[in-house]
Amino acid sequence: MKKRVALAGKVGKFGRMLLRRDFIKAGALAVGGVLVSAQTAKAQEGGGFTLPDLAYPLDALEPHIDATTMGIHHGKHHLAYITNLNTAVASSADLKGKTIEALLGDLHAIKDAKLMATVRNNGGGHWNHTFFWESLTPATKSGKPSDDLAAAINSAFGSLEKMKEAFAAAAMSRFGSGWAWLIEKDGKLAITSTPNQDAPMMKGVVPDAEIGKPLLGVDVWEHAYYLKYQNKRADYLAAFWNVVDWSAVSNRLG
Repeated sequence: MKKRVALAGKVGKFGRMLLRRDFIKAGALAVGGVLVSAQTAKAQEGGGFTLPDLAYPLDALEPHIDATTMGIHHGKHHLAYITNLNTAVASSADLKGKTIEALLGDLHAIKDAKLMATVRNNGGGHWNHTFFWESLTPATKSGKPSDDLAAAINSAFGSLEKMKEAFAAAAMSRFGSGWAWLIEKDGKLAITSTPNQDAPMMKGVVPDAEIGKPLLGVDVWEHAYYLKYQNKRADYLAAFWNVVDWSAVSNRLG
């Protein structure tokens, strides 16, 4: 209770209203130190894909990413993708028991076009957001790229700053909703962008030249930043670098 009160004091009057509406009214519970809805708890009990706990409190990324956005993004948007994905998987015996990576890596094995689209959109939403949460950390713990990652970045882009510029350019040029990615492909780093909830491992969906192992991704759907940054996507992207978990990114290399 004390944590919830402290959080409400940090996000302001508007934030308190949204948190109350989107969590307390829904029957919020404290799970792993993070506010999640009663619907999430039910999904976790029911099996299938579940909403992962955050490794940090909702307000831990402030002022760069605000607590209200984190709460709604994680507890509402991500949960909706999981709910829809579980419904789709339950409808087909061929999909049950598969990992999210197996589902997304072979989408065209799903012959029903509508079902494939549902798994593509919602499975991608689940995988992308899980990856995103795991790529973030409080600014005090952000750190820097490992020596190996720094060398790979310098080889591919010339410097870390030039990589950030290219990454931001990919994110800014993504029309509408989608993601920008730093990927590893054939031992080299590259930057790409995907629409909606597509991900770089979706063979047959993403162009072959852009298939690769994701090292870092940023969500540029408006729900990821609009409450704090409104239409200023560039400001959100600039703030994003303050909370990148470079240890997690470095560990994905190779």
